[in-house]
Amino acid sequence: MAARSVTLGIDLGTTSVKAALVEAAPGDPSGFVVLASCARAARAETAAQNAAAGPQGQEQDVRRIIQALHECLAALPREQLRKVCGIGVSGQMHGVMFWKTGQGCAWTEGGATPVFEPGAVSHLVTWQDGRCSSEFLASLPQPESHLSVATGFGCATIFWLLKNSPDFLKSYDTAGTIHDYVVAMLCGLARPLMSDQNAASWGYFNTRSQSWNLEILGAAGFPVQLLPDVAEPGSVAGRTSQAWFEIPRGTQVGVALGDLQASVYSCMAQKTDAVLNISTSVQLVASMPSGFQPVQTPDPAAPVAYFPYFDRTYLAVAASLNGGNVLATFVHMLVQWMADLGLEVEESMVYSGMIQAAAQQRDTCLTITPTVLGERHLPDQLASVTGISSSDLSLGHVTRALCRGIIQNLYSMLPFQQLREWGVERVIGSGSALSRNEVLKQEVQRAFPLPVSYGQDVDAAVGAALVMLQRSLSQQKS
Repeated sequence: MAARSVTLGIDLGTTSVKAALVEAAPGDPSGFVVLASCARAARAETAAQNAAAGPQGQEQDVRRIIQALHECLAALPREQLRKVCGIGVSGQMHGVMFWKTGQGCAWTEGGATPVFEPGAVSHLVTWQDGRCSSEFLASLPQPESHLSVATGFGCATIFWLLKNSPDFLKSYDTAGTIHDYVVAMLCGLARPLMSDQNAASWGYFNTRSQSWNLEILGAAGFPVQLLPDVAEPGSVAGRTSQAWFEIPRGTQVGVALGDLQASVYSCMAQKTDAVLNISTSVQLVASMPSGFQPVQTPDPAAPVAYFPYFDRTYLAVAASLNGGNVLATFVHMLVQWMADLGLEVEESMVYSGMIQAAAQQRDTCLTITPTVLGERHLPDQLASVTGISSSDLSLGHVTRALCRGIIQNLYSMLPFQQLREWGVERVIGSGSALSRNEVLKQEVQRAFPLPVSYGQDVDAAVGAALVMLQRSLSQQKS
């Protein structure tokens, strides 16, 4: 084993940024050890740059995300960072940001080592963005892809900006996800490289031909010059152009991965595993057999989509927009109500109190459909509460019903019976919202009567690191 066998994984999530240092387990080529990890809240939500986006616009300040990334890396042990031989990066899929070639960042002395600070960049329009109405989406050209286009998808957002803010687009000549941007800045790339995982999440990408729908987009006046070049997930995008937090200059950086695929990579030990990730949103994922090809006609009403994974395989994914964000909305509502009554309470106290109350309330007749954000296959569906009686109005009842509703909503998209038909024998739970919530864990077991085990908060960061670690080990063997 070479002296430098540590890889760094970075995950740029919706609510937090995470980093993990991973090393191969001694004497076990398939095992790994997480040497250190760190998470920092992004706190990056900001008002939309275009007022026409309205309250449905969901944007984040890229500078705050990069600041959280720097705080994560500064908290990791320096002696381990010096050993890093590869960097894997993942992040929130579907979203889009823009920057100007050559002006995307400036490297400055950040204490002991250089850091990069965002330059001529836009906000990140996140996957939660709702500015593209059903009517607007219906007006867009039909993609040549097995995946439908939904609001929050990169290409849909660009179409919206083209119609509502064409001058905004003229200010930039490059686009990518937030994690594509970080990779491009680390490596000094003139044009970003995007994995097919992220390209598929933008829409208008054909996973069979590994190409954008350039003719369809061009005919619709879409600025195709903004689309990144596409590379295989697991390939190297470039090398670091500067020393960065003790990581040597010239360190390999992988093409950015989707956070879903990175999480699955760190968790799914067997093909018979399903992975349930509950963070800001929810995904229930099963592996499709080698050679599987999805039908090439998109079905916007289908609750299960097929996302590209590695080695031209696919994951069957039920991706709900309503997960930890629904619990956060409920907590915020309670805090606001108490503030209106003249009481100041910390959100963290409310969250822990309501979970404790729900843990003691093992059942409820209250039914909550928690789709406050709709779903991609049902964009106009809103939340509802039924079965209300005076005996079911305690905090424990409501929180139990809310957690149950999140899992039942997912179950309606991908039932247990379908998992069994696909040969699933175990569920691996991951994601910050699930790992911290015993009530959600109980509801998972209730809906999916299979053995359930749990991963870590930093699964996506670990997965991104593991992809680079496997590449490093393969290179050493050859």
